[in-house]
Amino acid sequence: MLKTEILENGRATVTLNRPDVHNAFDEALIAALQETFTGLSENPDVRVVVLAAEGKSFCAGADLNWMKRMSGYSYEENMADGRALARMLNTIATCPKPVVGQVQGAAYGGGVGMVAVCDIA
Repeated sequence: MLKTEILENGRATVTLNRPDVHNAFDEALIAALQETFTGLSENPDVRVVVLAAEGKSFCAGADLNWMKRMSGYSYEENMADGRALARMLNTIATCPKPVVGQVQGAAYGGGVGMVAVCDIA
């Protein structure tokens, strides 16, 4: 789902790894990105973060299966999901290390948001 590599030169690479669904995000990927970027922000060995993706698409936005599940959620559950997505995007946007989006292929919906929170794409 998510691969992270930290090289000796201070470069961390975070790779979206759901190419079968064009790297669309769901609650698990959102949580993993939140946790990963929080950790990288606090890691003194990391100087720059590259956000990349496997496959032919960078990110198709929200996973359609996740959206189907959300249709049965309560108002509170939908609000919690929205807050988690906003928190994750804000964590990337405010990362104290430069975030470089290595974008290949398509970026749709929330995938455009992922590109937008990078410092350089």
